[in-house]
Amino acid sequence: MHLYVHIPFCVHKCAYCDFNSHVRASHPWQAYRRALLAELAYWAGQPQFAERKLASVFFGGGTPSLAPADIVAGLLTEAERLFGFEPDIEISLEANPGATEAGRFAEYRSAGVNRLSIGVQSFNDQELEWLERIHSAGEAAQAYAMAREAGFDNINIDLIYGLPDQQPESWLRSLERAISLGPEHLSCYQLTVEPGTRLAAQHAKQPLRLPQDEPALRFFTTTRERLDQAGFDAYEISNFARPGRRCRHNDGYWLYHDYIGIGAGAAGKWDAEDGGVHRYSNIRSPEKYMAKVETSGFAAEDVEHLTSEKAAAEAVWLGLRRKDGIDRERFRARFGVDAWERFAPELSEWQASGHLELTDQEFRLTSKGVVMADAISEAAL
Repeated sequence: MHLYVHIPFCVHKCAYCDFNSHVRASHPWQAYRRALLAELAYWAGQPQFAERKLASVFFGGGTPSLAPADIVAGLLTEAERLFGFEPDIEISLEANPGATEAGRFAEYRSAGVNRLSIGVQSFNDQELEWLERIHSAGEAAQAYAMAREAGFDNINIDLIYGLPDQQPESWLRSLERAISLGPEHLSCYQLTVEPGTRLAAQHAKQPLRLPQDEPALRFFTTTRERLDQAGFDAYEISNFARPGRRCRHNDGYWLYHDYIGIGAGAAGKWDAEDGGVHRYSNIRSPEKYMAKVETSGFAAEDVEHLTSEKAAAEAVWLGLRRKDGIDRERFRARFGVDAWERFAPELSEWQASGHLELTDQEFRLTSKGVVMADAISEAAL
Protein backbone atom coordinates (compact mmCIF):
# COMPACT_ATOMS: atom_id res chain seq x y z
CA MET A 1 0.00 0.00 0.00
CA HIS A 2 1.12 3.55 -0.73
CA LEU A 3 0.47 7.06 0.60
CA TYR A 4 0.34 10.23 -1.49
CA VAL A 5 0.45 13.66 0.17
CA HIS A 6 -0.51 16.65 -1.98
CA ILE A 7 1.02 20.06 -1.25
CA PRO A 8 -0.95 22.42 -3.51
CA PHE A 9 0.96 25.68 -3.09
CA CYS A 10 3.32 27.25 -5.64
CA VAL A 11 5.26 30.48 -5.95
CA HIS A 12 4.14 30.72 -9.58
CA LYS A 13 1.65 28.79 -11.72
CA CYS A 14 3.37 27.83 -14.98
CA ALA A 15 1.26 28.19 -18.13
CA TYR A 16 1.55 24.51 -19.11
CA CYS A 17 0.73 23.13 -15.64
CA ASP A 18 -2.55 21.26 -15.15
CA PHE A 19 -1.75 19.95 -11.67
CA ASN A 20 -3.78 21.13 -8.70
CA SER A 21 -1.52 24.04 -7.73
CA HIS A 22 -2.39 27.40 -6.25
CA VAL A 23 -0.53 30.67 -5.67
CA ARG A 24 -1.25 32.41 -2.37
CA ALA A 25 0.13 35.60 -0.85
CA SER A 26 0.82 33.58 2.29
CA HIS A 27 0.61 29.85 2.94
CA PRO A 28 -1.66 28.54 5.73
CA TRP A 29 0.84 25.87 6.74
CA GLN A 30 -0.40 25.10 10.21
CA ALA A 31 -4.05 24.88 9.18
CA TYR A 32 -3.11 22.70 6.22
CA ARG A 33 -0.96 20.51 8.48
CA ARG A 34 -3.90 19.95 10.84
CA ALA A 35 -6.12 18.99 7.90
CA LEU A 36 -3.57 16.50 6.54
CA LEU A 37 -3.15 14.85 9.94
CA ALA A 38 -6.92 14.66 10.46
CA GLU A 39 -7.47 13.12 7.03
CA LEU A 40 -4.64 10.66 7.60
CA ALA A 41 -6.27 9.56 10.86
CA TYR A 42 -9.63 9.18 9.10
CA TRP A 43 -8.27 6.79 6.48
CA ALA A 44 -6.28 4.88 9.08
CA GLY A 45 -9.60 4.14 10.77
CA GLN A 46 -11.16 2.58 7.66
CA PRO A 47 -11.19 -1.24 7.62
CA GLN A 48 -9.82 -1.57 4.06
CA PHE A 49 -6.54 -0.02 5.22
CA ALA A 50 -6.26 -1.69 8.63
CA GLU A 51 -2.99 -3.46 9.50
CA ARG A 52 -1.42 -2.64 6.14
CA LYS A 53 2.06 -1.16 6.20
CA LEU A 54 3.14 1.54 3.79
CA ALA A 55 5.63 0.65 1.07
CA SER A 56 6.05 4.26 -0.06
CA VAL A 57 5.13 7.85 0.73
CA PHE A 58 5.17 10.50 -1.99
CA PHE A 59 4.91 14.27 -1.39
CA GLY A 60 3.70 15.80 -4.66
CA GLY A 61 2.32 19.13 -5.74
CA GLY A 62 2.27 21.98 -6.28
CA THR A 63 5.65 22.58 -4.76
CA PRO A 64 6.19 20.31 -1.73
CA SER A 65 9.63 21.83 -1.17
CA LEU A 66 7.90 25.02 -0.04
CA ALA A 67 6.54 23.20 3.02
CA PRO A 68 8.41 23.61 6.32
CA ALA A 69 10.41 20.49 7.09
CA ASP A 70 8.72 20.05 10.47
CA ILE A 71 5.39 19.50 8.68
CA VAL A 72 6.94 16.76 6.55
CA ALA A 73 8.55 15.21 9.63
CA GLY A 74 5.31 15.33 11.62
CA LEU A 75 3.31 13.67 8.83
CA LEU A 76 5.86 10.89 8.46
CA THR A 77 5.93 10.27 12.21
CA GLU A 78 2.15 10.02 12.33
CA ALA A 79 1.95 7.86 9.19
CA GLU A 80 4.42 5.41 10.71
CA ARG A 81 2.47 5.34 13.98
CA LEU A 82 -0.87 4.77 12.29
CA PHE A 83 0.15 2.31 9.58
CA GLY A 84 3.73 1.19 10.09
CA PHE A 85 6.44 1.33 7.44
CA GLU A 86 7.93 -1.47 5.38
CA PRO A 87 11.62 -1.84 6.34
CA ASP A 88 12.84 -0.43 3.01
CA ILE A 89 10.14 2.22 2.56
CA GLU A 90 10.66 4.78 -0.20
CA ILE A 91 9.82 8.36 0.85
CA SER A 92 9.88 10.83 -2.05
CA LEU A 93 9.49 14.58 -2.18
CA GLU A 94 9.19 16.77 -5.27
CA ALA A 95 11.37 19.88 -5.22
CA ASN A 96 11.89 22.94 -7.37
CA PRO A 97 15.49 24.12 -7.78
CA GLY A 98 14.88 27.58 -6.32
CA ALA A 99 17.53 28.55 -3.78
CA THR A 100 15.10 28.82 -0.85
CA GLU A 101 13.74 25.32 -1.29
CA ALA A 102 17.16 23.79 -2.00
CA GLY A 103 18.42 25.13 1.31
CA ARG A 104 15.92 22.88 3.07
CA PHE A 105 17.19 19.66 1.53
CA ALA A 106 19.20 18.67 4.60
CA GLU A 107 16.14 19.26 6.79
CA TYR A 108 13.98 17.06 4.58
CA ARG A 109 16.62 14.34 4.69
CA SER A 110 16.65 14.52 8.50
CA ALA A 111 12.84 14.36 8.49
CA GLY A 112 13.00 10.94 6.79
CA VAL A 113 12.74 11.76 3.09
CA ASN A 114 15.11 9.40 1.21
CA ARG A 115 14.30 10.19 -2.43
CA LEU A 116 14.23 13.62 -4.06
CA SER A 117 12.57 14.46 -7.40
CA ILE A 118 13.90 17.74 -8.79
CA GLY A 119 11.76 19.57 -11.37
CA VAL A 120 14.51 20.86 -13.63
CA GLN A 121 12.58 20.57 -16.96
CA SER A 122 15.48 22.00 -19.03
CA PHE A 123 19.12 23.01 -18.76
CA ASN A 124 18.58 25.76 -21.34
CA ASP A 125 17.85 29.18 -19.81
CA GLN A 126 15.78 30.36 -22.78
CA GLU A 127 13.62 27.26 -22.59
CA LEU A 128 13.24 27.67 -18.84
CA GLU A 129 12.06 31.24 -19.42
CA TRP A 130 9.46 30.06 -21.94
CA LEU A 131 8.29 27.40 -19.50
CA GLU A 132 7.99 30.14 -16.84
CA ARG A 133 10.25 28.29 -14.45
CA ILE A 134 11.65 30.43 -11.64
CA HIS A 135 15.15 28.95 -11.73
CA SER A 136 18.08 29.01 -14.13
CA ALA A 137 20.05 26.07 -15.49
CA GLY A 138 22.89 26.96 -13.14
CA GLU A 139 20.57 27.01 -10.14
CA ALA A 140 19.23 23.59 -11.15
CA ALA A 141 22.73 22.11 -11.16
CA GLN A 142 23.46 23.81 -7.84
CA ALA A 143 20.27 22.38 -6.31
CA TYR A 144 21.32 18.91 -7.43
CA ALA A 145 24.73 19.36 -5.80
CA MET A 146 23.06 20.56 -2.59
CA ALA A 147 20.84 17.49 -2.59
CA ARG A 148 23.90 15.26 -2.76
CA GLU A 149 25.57 17.25 0.01
CA ALA A 150 22.43 16.79 2.11
CA GLY A 151 22.86 13.01 1.88
CA PHE A 152 20.39 12.04 -0.86
CA ASP A 153 21.59 8.97 -2.74
CA ASN A 154 18.37 8.54 -4.74
CA ILE A 155 17.55 11.52 -6.97
CA ASN A 156 15.23 11.92 -9.94
CA ILE A 157 15.41 14.74 -12.48
CA ASP A 158 12.30 15.76 -14.42
CA LEU A 159 12.79 17.01 -17.98
CA ILE A 160 10.39 18.20 -20.72
CA TYR A 161 11.01 17.97 -24.46
CA GLY A 162 9.05 18.92 -27.56
CA LEU A 163 8.83 22.64 -26.83
CA PRO A 164 7.80 25.03 -29.62
CA ASP A 165 10.56 25.29 -32.24
CA GLN A 166 12.88 23.21 -30.05
CA GLN A 167 15.70 21.61 -31.98
CA PRO A 168 16.82 18.05 -31.19
CA GLU A 169 20.31 19.36 -30.48
CA SER A 170 19.02 21.60 -27.69
CA TRP A 171 17.10 18.73 -26.12
CA LEU A 172 20.09 16.42 -26.29
CA ARG A 173 22.28 19.03 -24.58
CA SER A 174 19.82 19.13 -21.66
CA LEU A 175 19.67 15.35 -21.58
CA GLU A 176 23.47 15.06 -21.63
CA ARG A 177 23.74 17.60 -18.82
CA ALA A 178 21.31 15.59 -16.74
CA ILE A 179 23.17 12.35 -17.41
CA SER A 180 26.48 13.96 -16.47
CA LEU A 181 25.16 14.84 -13.01
CA GLY A 182 24.66 11.14 -12.27
CA PRO A 183 21.05 10.84 -11.06
CA GLU A 184 19.53 7.47 -10.22
CA HIS A 185 16.33 8.22 -12.15
CA LEU A 186 15.14 10.42 -15.01
CA SER A 187 11.57 11.28 -16.03
CA CYS A 188 11.36 12.65 -19.58
CA TYR A 189 7.99 13.93 -20.79
CA GLN A 190 6.85 15.46 -24.05
CA LEU A 191 5.16 18.82 -23.60
CA THR A 192 1.41 18.50 -23.97
CA VAL A 193 -1.16 21.27 -24.18
CA GLU A 194 -3.59 20.30 -21.43
CA PRO A 195 -7.18 21.59 -21.54
CA GLY A 196 -7.92 24.34 -19.03
CA THR A 197 -4.34 25.61 -18.78
CA ARG A 198 -3.15 29.08 -19.76
CA LEU A 199 -1.05 27.42 -22.42
CA ALA A 200 -4.18 25.91 -23.96
CA ALA A 201 -5.81 29.35 -24.09
CA GLN A 202 -2.69 30.81 -25.72
CA HIS A 203 -2.54 27.92 -28.18
CA ALA A 204 -6.18 28.45 -29.15
CA LYS A 205 -5.50 32.11 -29.99
CA GLN A 206 -2.16 31.59 -31.69
CA PRO A 207 -1.21 27.95 -32.36
CA LEU A 208 2.21 26.95 -31.10
CA ARG A 209 4.67 25.32 -33.45
CA LEU A 210 4.96 22.03 -31.60
CA PRO A 211 6.66 18.94 -33.08
CA GLN A 212 4.20 16.68 -34.86
CA ASP A 213 4.36 12.99 -35.79
CA GLU A 214 7.83 12.25 -37.17
CA PRO A 215 9.70 15.04 -35.29
CA ALA A 216 7.95 14.08 -32.06
CA LEU A 217 8.79 10.43 -32.65
CA ARG A 218 12.46 11.34 -33.13
CA PHE A 219 12.52 13.13 -29.78
CA PHE A 220 10.98 10.06 -28.15
CA THR A 221 13.19 7.41 -29.74
CA THR A 222 16.40 9.43 -29.41
CA THR A 223 15.72 9.88 -25.70
CA ARG A 224 15.24 6.17 -25.15
CA GLU A 225 18.30 5.22 -27.19
CA ARG A 226 20.59 7.68 -25.42
CA LEU A 227 19.41 6.71 -21.94
CA ASP A 228 19.79 3.04 -22.78
CA GLN A 229 23.39 3.72 -23.76
CA ALA A 230 23.88 5.54 -20.46
CA GLY A 231 22.67 2.52 -18.45
CA PHE A 232 19.13 3.61 -17.67
CA ASP A 233 16.30 1.08 -17.89
CA ALA A 234 13.17 2.39 -19.63
CA TYR A 235 10.88 0.62 -17.18
CA GLU A 236 7.89 2.80 -18.13
CA ILE A 237 7.03 4.93 -21.15
CA SER A 238 8.52 8.14 -19.74
CA ASN A 239 10.59 6.89 -16.80
CA PHE A 240 14.17 5.65 -16.72
CA ALA A 241 16.06 4.17 -13.78
CA ARG A 242 19.43 2.82 -12.80
CA PRO A 243 19.26 -0.85 -11.70
CA GLY A 244 17.18 -1.17 -8.53
CA ARG A 245 16.10 2.49 -8.61
CA ARG A 246 12.63 2.36 -10.10
CA CYS A 247 10.25 4.79 -8.40
CA ARG A 248 8.39 2.39 -6.13
CA HIS A 249 5.48 4.75 -5.60
CA ASN A 250 4.74 5.38 -9.28
CA ASP A 251 5.38 1.76 -10.18
CA GLY A 252 2.80 0.81 -7.56
CA TYR A 253 0.28 3.00 -9.35
CA TRP A 254 0.95 1.28 -12.69
CA LEU A 255 0.76 -2.11 -10.93
CA TYR A 256 -2.71 -1.16 -9.64
CA HIS A 257 -1.77 -1.28 -5.97
CA ASP A 258 -3.94 0.40 -3.34
CA TYR A 259 -3.05 3.91 -2.25
CA ILE A 260 -4.34 6.61 0.08
CA GLY A 261 -4.27 10.23 -1.08
CA ILE A 262 -4.47 13.10 1.38
CA GLY A 263 -4.50 16.82 0.66
CA ALA A 264 -6.40 19.14 -1.68
CA GLY A 265 -7.11 17.35 -4.96
CA ALA A 266 -5.45 14.10 -3.89
CA ALA A 267 -6.92 10.76 -4.95
CA GLY A 268 -7.04 7.26 -3.50
CA LYS A 269 -8.02 3.75 -4.52
CA TRP A 270 -8.60 0.34 -2.95
CA ASP A 271 -9.76 -3.07 -4.13
CA ALA A 272 -13.40 -3.90 -3.49
CA GLU A 273 -14.74 -7.23 -2.22
CA ASP A 274 -16.63 -7.83 -5.48
CA GLY A 275 -13.40 -7.72 -7.50
CA GLY A 276 -13.85 -4.12 -8.59
CA VAL A 277 -12.31 -1.04 -7.04
CA HIS A 278 -13.38 1.98 -5.05
CA ARG A 279 -11.68 5.30 -5.65
CA TYR A 280 -12.07 8.92 -4.65
CA SER A 281 -10.67 12.38 -5.30
CA ASN A 282 -10.60 15.26 -2.85
CA ILE A 283 -11.88 18.82 -3.13
CA ARG A 284 -9.31 20.79 -5.12
CA SER A 285 -9.53 24.20 -3.43
CA PRO A 286 -7.12 24.26 -0.44
CA GLU A 287 -9.46 26.45 1.59
CA LYS A 288 -12.54 24.33 0.88
CA TYR A 289 -10.50 21.19 1.51
CA MET A 290 -9.42 22.39 4.95
CA ALA A 291 -12.97 23.44 5.85
CA LYS A 292 -14.39 20.07 4.79
CA VAL A 293 -11.81 18.08 6.77
CA GLU A 294 -12.43 20.23 9.83
CA THR A 295 -16.12 19.33 9.81
CA SER A 296 -16.06 15.78 8.43
CA GLY A 297 -12.57 14.36 8.91
CA PHE A 298 -12.25 13.68 5.18
CA ALA A 299 -12.61 15.69 1.96
CA ALA A 300 -13.62 13.21 -0.77
CA GLU A 301 -15.64 15.00 -3.43
CA ASP A 302 -15.90 12.40 -6.18
CA VAL A 303 -16.35 8.77 -5.14
CA GLU A 304 -16.92 5.95 -7.60
CA HIS A 305 -16.99 2.18 -7.81
CA LEU A 306 -15.67 0.31 -10.82
CA THR A 307 -16.96 -3.17 -11.55
CA SER A 308 -14.48 -6.02 -11.75
CA GLU A 309 -14.74 -5.89 -15.54
CA LYS A 310 -13.88 -2.19 -15.69
CA ALA A 311 -11.17 -2.51 -13.06
CA ALA A 312 -9.52 -5.31 -15.05
CA ALA A 313 -9.51 -3.14 -18.16
CA GLU A 314 -8.01 -0.26 -16.23
CA ALA A 315 -5.32 -2.54 -14.78
CA VAL A 316 -4.31 -3.57 -18.30
CA TRP A 317 -4.43 0.04 -19.52
CA LEU A 318 -2.01 1.05 -16.76
CA GLY A 319 0.11 -2.09 -16.77
CA LEU A 320 0.95 -1.92 -20.46
CA ARG A 321 2.87 1.29 -19.78
CA ARG A 322 5.44 -0.80 -17.91
CA LYS A 323 8.33 -2.47 -19.70
CA ASP A 324 7.44 -5.71 -17.87
CA GLY A 325 3.85 -5.53 -19.10
CA ILE A 326 1.05 -7.65 -17.61
CA ASP A 327 2.00 -10.54 -15.32
CA ARG A 328 -0.64 -13.14 -16.20
CA GLU A 329 -0.36 -15.10 -12.93
CA ARG A 330 -0.68 -11.94 -10.83
CA PHE A 331 -3.60 -10.77 -12.92
CA ARG A 332 -5.35 -14.13 -12.56
CA ALA A 333 -4.88 -14.06 -8.79
CA ARG A 334 -6.39 -10.56 -8.63
CA PHE A 335 -9.28 -10.84 -11.13
CA GLY A 336 -9.91 -14.59 -11.45
CA VAL A 337 -9.38 -14.65 -15.22
CA ASP A 338 -6.40 -14.87 -17.55
CA ALA A 339 -5.57 -11.41 -18.81
CA TRP A 340 -4.81 -12.46 -22.37
CA GLU A 341 -7.85 -14.70 -22.70
CA ARG A 342 -10.02 -11.84 -21.47
CA PHE A 343 -8.50 -9.12 -23.66
CA ALA A 344 -7.43 -11.09 -26.73
CA PRO A 345 -10.41 -9.79 -28.76
CA GLU A 346 -9.25 -6.23 -28.16
CA LEU A 347 -5.49 -6.82 -28.39
CA SER A 348 -4.82 -9.81 -30.68
CA GLU A 349 -4.62 -7.56 -33.73
CA TRP A 350 -1.81 -5.63 -32.05
CA GLN A 351 -0.01 -8.89 -31.31
CA ALA A 352 -0.36 -10.05 -34.91
CA SER A 353 1.15 -6.79 -36.14
CA GLY A 354 4.18 -7.15 -33.85
CA HIS A 355 3.23 -4.42 -31.39
CA LEU A 356 2.61 -6.86 -28.51
CA GLU A 357 4.70 -9.79 -27.32
CA LEU A 358 2.91 -12.74 -25.67
CA THR A 359 4.42 -15.51 -23.52
CA ASP A 360 2.99 -17.93 -20.97
CA GLN A 361 4.07 -15.53 -18.21
CA GLU A 362 3.16 -12.08 -19.53
CA PHE A 363 2.28 -9.87 -22.45
CA ARG A 364 3.91 -6.52 -23.08
CA LEU A 365 4.67 -3.90 -25.67
CA THR A 366 7.48 -4.57 -28.12
CA SER A 367 9.90 -1.80 -29.11
CA LYS A 368 7.59 -1.26 -32.08
CA GLY A 369 4.58 -1.13 -29.78
CA VAL A 370 6.02 1.38 -27.32
CA VAL A 371 5.52 4.25 -29.75
CA MET A 372 1.85 3.22 -30.06
CA ALA A 373 1.37 2.74 -26.32
CA ASP A 374 -1.61 5.06 -25.92
CA ALA A 375 -3.61 3.53 -28.75
CA ILE A 376 -2.86 -0.03 -27.64
CA SER A 377 -3.64 0.60 -23.98
CA GLU A 378 -6.88 2.40 -24.80
CA ALA A 379 -8.02 -0.58 -26.87
CA ALA A 380 -8.44 -2.49 -23.61
CA LEU A 381 -10.79 0.10 -22.09
